[in-house]
Amino acid sequence: MDFLPIFLNIRKQPCLIVGGGEVAARKVVLLLKAAARIRVVAPRITQELELLKEHGKIEHLAREYQEEDLADCRLVIAATDDPAVNRTVSEHADRRHIPVNVVDQPALCSFIVPSIIDRSPVVAAVSTSGASPVLARLIRTRLETLIPAGYGRLAELARRYREQVKQRFRKPSDRRLFWENVLSSGIAERVFSGHMEEADAAMQRALEENSPDTIMGEVYLVGGGPGDPDLLSFRALRLMQQADVVVYDRLVAKPILEMTRRDAERIYVGKERDHHAMRQEEINQLLVRLAKEGKRVVRLKGGDPFIFGRGGEEIDTLSSESVPFQVVPAVTAASGCAAYAGIPLTHRDYAQSVTFVTGHLKDGSMNLNWNQLAQPNQTVVFYMGLLGLPVICRELIAHGVSPEMPVALVQQGTTENQRVFTGTLSNIQEIVEREKPKPPTLIIVGKVVELQEKLSWYKAPKEPRSGATSPAQ
Repeated sequence: MDFLPIFLNIRKQPCLIVGGGEVAARKVVLLLKAAARIRVVAPRITQELELLKEHGKIEHLAREYQEEDLADCRLVIAATDDPAVNRTVSEHADRRHIPVNVVDQPALCSFIVPSIIDRSPVVAAVSTSGASPVLARLIRTRLETLIPAGYGRLAELARRYREQVKQRFRKPSDRRLFWENVLSSGIAERVFSGHMEEADAAMQRALEENSPDTIMGEVYLVGGGPGDPDLLSFRALRLMQQADVVVYDRLVAKPILEMTRRDAERIYVGKERDHHAMRQEEINQLLVRLAKEGKRVVRLKGGDPFIFGRGGEEIDTLSSESVPFQVVPAVTAASGCAAYAGIPLTHRDYAQSVTFVTGHLKDGSMNLNWNQLAQPNQTVVFYMGLLGLPVICRELIAHGVSPEMPVALVQQGTTENQRVFTGTLSNIQEIVEREKPKPPTLIIVGKVVELQEKLSWYKAPKEPRSGATSPAQ
């Protein structure tokens, strides 16, 4: 190692920043997070530093650096644009045995500032010993996706129970095993989701029973988005990779399903028109049973679970059965498919509102509020409406919408198989009969569709099927 990785306690300690530019300002902000007492020496300082000075956050000496500025300092950072000044600061600090950092000059540093993942009190640091700060930032970015923001709360919980655990388990090996089990159990997920009271109750049970709370599992209702795995949230990916069981739908894209834990049990509960692998009531009870067996269950749905995904029905059952659960929202099909097709759902010149509507109701009918859907200056998005497209076109025209109103069909939006067809209410059915799009296909009705050809940006990574009528394939 070129540098020993350590964490310094500089709370209320005098620290010196030499320089008053943007780089110096970034270092000041960093030291303030560690509650340091900061003195800035520079003839001029940025507006940001002026504001910190006005609020009493820093002291500013408006002059050139002098060696006497190092008196009583615990740490020094040189961040000027003058190499000679930076070198002088380094030499003076080294002579006084004060830790010194010269920005972007590792040879003049006794310590370097790493890329930081801050989940206080959990802090992780990444360094390349000054060889490539950009690489360190890239590594930090990857780590950010793996360390939930709730890890700080988890560390606080561990700190609160540390003494109790020490009294309960006298042997260090027993304490280590206990904490390993607790921190990888459902207790951690309760903390991450903000259910601190439940986490505290589970910790108390774990202490009483000499084991973490494994009697009850948890259900994660996760939205898989419209199909592109890159649109998954960090939380969704983390929960998918730690679940014991994956209960998934027909609309979950295969690449997303493959991102779940390899050894997890997979249960298919997909529903198609007139054919259900499992009725909704059975799915609800399945989730309850698996959780009560102590399993961590991901209920993986295409799109967003709370937009035509029947997620509300599932968590209603879980709540009634006192099963812990989390809901992870996702990019819903309407926003995802429209964005990848180059169709803004709202635009001040075309549509000031947008309505999401299902193409069929619970009893299979299409008894919709057609008067509302026929209002001008709006965009209407129909989910699961391909089979009912003739009825949609007929009823909208009958309720006053122009037969020339633009319509777009987006098949398998955001995926490599995306196809986009555009037409009007009067001719879109002819396009369907010719091109034969298949579910899942989203229907977008509104003047914003006129922008599709101009704003199309997404290009599928493989050759699309022939016959589509839009460059957005």
